[in-house]
Amino acid sequence: MNAEDPGRIVLLTASHRVAPGLLSWPAWQTLRAADRVLCAEPDHPQLPYLREAGVAAERSSASAGELVDDCAGGRTVVVLVGGEGDQALTDGLARLGGSGRVRMPDLELLPGSYDLPGARLLDLVQVMDRIRLECPWTSQKTHEGLAKYAIEEAYELVEAIEDGDRTELREELGDVLLQVVFHARIAEEDAEEPFGVDDVAATIVEKLIHRHPHVFGDETAETPEDVHAHWLRTKAIEKRRASVTDGVPLGQPGLALAAKLGSRVRAAGLGTAVPEGDGIGYQLLALAVEAERDGVDPEAALRAAARAYRDAIRAAEGLDGATDGVQE
Repeated sequence: MNAEDPGRIVLLTASHRVAPGLLSWPAWQTLRAADRVLCAEPDHPQLPYLREAGVAAERSSASAGELVDDCAGGRTVVVLVGGEGDQALTDGLARLGGSGRVRMPDLELLPGSYDLPGARLLDLVQVMDRIRLECPWTSQKTHEGLAKYAIEEAYELVEAIEDGDRTELREELGDVLLQVVFHARIAEEDAEEPFGVDDVAATIVEKLIHRHPHVFGDETAETPEDVHAHWLRTKAIEKRRASVTDGVPLGQPGLALAAKLGSRVRAAGLGTAVPEGDGIGYQLLALAVEAERDGVDPEAALRAAARAYRDAIRAAEGLDGATDGVQE
């Protein structure tokens, strides 16, 4: 070794969302070639795998100055740190380097593993599990008690989409996702038919693959209409419904319900005639079925018109979009 060489410090990070031991090849090369490998955490998840691979890791909470001294003579010291790094250590090294009084070793941040897309969902599952166990409110909730929140969050998501607010859209998507994870966590506790979030994900993955044979199979689909036809055929085989109206949720908003029924009837080739009757309900039914036939979502159309109506009322009141003092 060159006595004048200040050496090298490598801060090795590894994602806690990736199985321990699944490190990159550069990370393993660096670990094997290091003069010392240090780790401040006695229960760091990588330690058993390092020992198995013959890499000796010492438990040490070395300061920035101690690390710099240890690298003297061209030595390489690897420090295992958390996935987000060690802020105190990096700040200490930065202060030493900025002082100009110390000849600093080369400093390298080496990611040993990376998060895959969707990795933060693991964090959500862990957080949900903890608050289910420890939060007095969350721990008492049932599917039935949460049902209304699923509806509310879905409406808030629609509102964010209509407003075109990207920040709100991101937040509301998270709130809807929370409902899924929350219900899945509750379902794990069922004594007779338990299932968890992995079962929920596996079910929808299987369904998506089965219903997209033009992506995952040998069928072809060149237009959205071809895809829709595949989807309808697959669903018909899966569900084996006695009526085209089976499976249509009657609890959805009235215009959406009418449009869905109209869509099912039209797709089945049964025509779009609606029953005759007196009153505004039958008139709205006919309008909704007609809108669906023409490719218009009647629920969205009415909501857009209602929002414009709301804005016109506020303008007449001289509010011009202000909300102070207005009660819904």
